[in-house]
This record gives sequence, structure tokens and C-alpha cells, in this order.
Amino acid sequence: MSVWRRIDRDAERWLLLVFYVMLVITMAIEVLRREIFSYSSIWGEEIVRYSFIYLAWIGAAAAVKERAHIRIDVVMHYLGPRAKALLYIFGDLVMFGVAIIALYWSLETVHISWKFGSVTHGLRISNVWFLMAVPVGFALMIWRLLQSLLRDMRSLRDGTPVYEGDKLFD
Repeated sequence: MSVWRRIDRDAERWLLLVFYVMLVITMAIEVLRREIFSYSSIWGEEIVRYSFIYLAWIGAAAAVKERAHIRIDVVMHYLGPRAKALLYIFGDLVMFGVAIIALYWSLETVHISWKFGSVTHGLRISNVWFLMAVPVGFALMIWRLLQSLLRDMRSLRDGTPVYEGDKLFD
């Protein structure tokens, strides 16, 4: 398997793992410091907060990839494969449009932070690194939506069942 294929397959999972481990370890250290030593750092809370923000946005992109976002699919049970594919394509196109607009405005926020040189209170590093979570998340979502659209168009063309992701309840 090529490197690019592995990155495409596992990128979100590895990023989620890194940010989750960083969040849990930092939180555990901070709790121990507070309870045992009666001392806490200002940077620990920031690391936890920003790790959680990256977790949320990368997780949203992973959910797009796996079609795991919450949806009402009662209508889907009564549709044939072609109509299902068309409905999924429509939903992906709407989400794609929203993601493009959100990516643009989130990059605007990053640009303003870069321009004025804002820094975090505890870590004293550029806020740009943390504000980039939103555009990174939307860029990953756009990439996954393009892949989803291609997959659904292939299903529509071939007449095969469209990928619906895992079911939580059957």
C-alpha cells in the first residue's frame, strides 16, 4: 500500500489519537498537580482546550468520511439505490457549499490574528496555531466530501448501493 493511500485512509485517526492522548495526559498531570501539590499551570488548561478544539474539527472531517454525522434517514428506507445516491449527492453538495464558505471566513479570522500578532495568555505563542483548527477541519471536510461525491457518482453510474456508513441502530 502506498504512503499516500495510507495517509488518506488513516490521517484523521492518527491525528485524533495524537490530540486525544495530549489532552488526557495534560489533564491528568494538571489534576495531579492541583490535588497533590496545590499548584497548577496556566498553560495546561490552554493545551487541553486547544487539543479539544482540534479533536472536534478533525473528528468532524472523520465523520464526513465515514458518513457518521447524525441524520434522519427514515426516508432512505423507502428509496431505491438511484434515488438514495441522488439524495446523498445533493446533501454532499449542500455541505460542500457551506464548507467552502466556512473555510473562507475561518481563513479570514486566521489572517486577522496573524496580521495583529495575537498570542495566547498562558503559552504566549501565536494564536494562529490554534485558530488554524477550523480551516484545517473544513479543508479536510472538503477533501472528504469530494471523495464522497466521486464515490456516490460512481454508485449512481454503476447502479450499485450507495455507501451509507455504519448504522448505530437497525
